[in-house]
Amino acid sequence: MDLRTLRYFLAVAREENMSRAAEQLHVTQPTLSKALRSLEDELGKKLFTRHSFSIALTEEGVLLRSRAEDLVSMADKIEQEFLSLDDMSGGDLYFGLAESYQIRYLAREIREFRKLVPNLRYHITSGDTEQVTEKLDKGLLDFAVICEAPDERKHNHILFPEADYFGAVIPTDLELAGKACISADDLAGLPLFTSEQSWENDIRPWAGDRFSGLHLEGSFRLAYNGSMFAKEGLGILLTLNNLIDTSPGSGLVFRPLYPHLEVKMYLIWNKYQSFTPIAERFLRQIQSSFAGHG
Repeated sequence: MDLRTLRYFLAVAREENMSRAAEQLHVTQPTLSKALRSLEDELGKKLFTRHSFSIALTEEGVLLRSRAEDLVSMADKIEQEFLSLDDMSGGDLYFGLAESYQIRYLAREIREFRKLVPNLRYHITSGDTEQVTEKLDKGLLDFAVICEAPDERKHNHILFPEADYFGAVIPTDLELAGKACISADDLAGLPLFTSEQSWENDIRPWAGDRFSGLHLEGSFRLAYNGSMFAKEGLGILLTLNNLIDTSPGSGLVFRPLYPHLEVKMYLIWNKYQSFTPIAERFLRQIQSSFAGHG
């Protein structure tokens, strides 16, 4: 199994059509078909179900796609790292970001860093703490931003300058929207939306013995999607401040939880990571900028 074959496989998986994938890869369709048959023979598994005008992945194909994406991403990252070793005017940085208004601090640091490194290229992956930490641990990222205390056995970290806090995003036509802050008793029995991570790590300890009276209607990794369900009257979204538009006319209001539920944000990296020169320079800059915050 080689990287070229994995790239062929991913192109077909993405396009779901052999002809389009061959055109995109600039190879003939027989060449592509032969490579994929050889891959199936090598693995001893059928990777595609072929239909008249399309191709679908089998269960084995879905598993390989996940692994192949990581392998190809890692190969691309290694190639870029070596190309940039002697180029101090540019290079690539890879970030995985949880949702937070404080991402603006990271954006400002990247803006300032770009003045020093004009050919900087940065790559952003979004997700919750579990998703971005997994990619960081696989070596696919240089840094991750997470909203829970890092595992200090594996990760070093810098604390962001401020903290976020949880609140309830409520449709304006609900009586609850008139309250200044929201308690667990206010939410009892109501349909609630938040991420599974926040439900277990934040809301459960915050609610304490009132938690059993709370009902998770649905879980969302992205707060924006949850806000659309709240806007349609399907429930109340529990999320961090400043993520959702609750301006006049939006149909939604944000009310902080009571007692106050604060969430700290961390920039983390692998403890025994070997940085490229550009990643090392960026780390020194952000350590200096965030000094005194943890």
